Amino acid sequence: MNDSPGWASPGSAPSDGQETGIPKPSPPVDGSGPAGQWSPAQPPPGQWSPPSAPGSGPGAPPPTPGWGGMPQGSGWGRPPTAAKPGVIPLRPLGVGEILDGAVSTMRTHWRTVLGISLTVSVIAEIVIILLHRYVLPQQVSIDPNATGAEALRQATDSAQSQLISTAPDTLIALIATLITTSVLTMVISRSVLGRGVTLSEAWSEARPRLLPLLGLTLLLSLLSLAIMVVGLLPGLALGGGAAGVTLTFLGLIASSGVVLWLMIRFTLAAPALMLERQSVLTSLRRSAKLVRGNWWRTFGILALTYLLVIILTFIIAIPFGIIAVSVDSNGLSEFLNSSSTDFGWPFLIVTGIGDVIISTLAYPFTAGVMALLYVDQRIRREALDLDLARAAGVPGYDTPKS
Repeated sequence: MNDSPGWASPGSAPSDGQETGIPKPSPPVDGSGPAGQWSPAQPPPGQWSPPSAPGSGPGAPPPTPGWGGMPQGSGWGRPPTAAKPGVIPLRPLGVGEILDGAVSTMRTHWRTVLGISLTVSVIAEIVIILLHRYVLPQQVSIDPNATGAEALRQATDSAQSQLISTAPDTLIALIATLITTSVLTMVISRSVLGRGVTLSEAWSEARPRLLPLLGLTLLLSLLSLAIMVVGLLPGLALGGGAAGVTLTFLGLIASSGVVLWLMIRFTLAAPALMLERQSVLTSLRRSAKLVRGNWWRTFGILALTYLLVIILTFIIAIPFGIIAVSVDSNGLSEFLNSSSTDFGWPFLIVTGIGDVIISTLAYPFTAGVMALLYVDQRIRREALDLDLARAAGVPGYDTPKS
């Protein structure tokens, strides 16, 4: 039995009906799929207590009856408690359980999780600091008293300088995110089963999937860029008149909406690519299938996740920014009154430390939410909890012997 049953097999996924040896899933909880069909791989009959409870395996004595002969711990209309061999219970998850599962993974496997995220964050930040100090041009300052053509020229030069300055940061952050997401997804897949994994083991499993994950990320980025260009091009073609500005604004809103819809629809493609060993296009189809009918729920969970990351960023970045300005100049007032953007080593080092702390905490949290969203949707649609319970060795879910 694989550590991650049903999601690390070659070829198509279990829901596509092309695998053998994995029980046919029960109907999705959300109502999709044919009604009236029950999974042929149900827990043994007569076992009312939760499979994870002591003494609930085959041959165990019957539980002490409570009211009406029901086992203790189960009241009227209350379902048995789901097995929880790892960081989440093996049943459809709530929003709080997904967020808590991501945090629990960081806390339980902190050596592996923080080891990979801290290492990648430190290397990425060192490269960014060296680029800003020795390679990238100094940002152009704008004269607030400039008017007319001179003000337009300064604004254009400043925007170009800002783009050149942020492009390497974005590329480095993208590479860092790919590496941490690939490794941490493997760690989270084991934490669901209650199993630990070393950093070397997680890296050896994730390394073969880095190039496909990079291809998936580039494909989604190019798709988003193409949609934005198509939306903005008609308005830009009309020039700077009222009609052109209005059409550009409407095109921006429409293209942004399409990009947002597609990104949520394909948000589970990365976990599917990593855990099911799927190709890039198959992973996109898998994500669209899993998110179908749950777009708004997925959007809400991701919005809450990134809101928490933004709050964390402000909590850490503001104090480090104040300290950086204080040690790099004669005070905050001088910094605010100065038009120079030539920051020294103290500023870059202090802000770099703050960025490393933010990345070290944000990378595993967002990766955990993505992976657990994927697990939740497969539990809801494909009864993945049965396979996970068997792999975790939960009593009562053993594979029937032929």
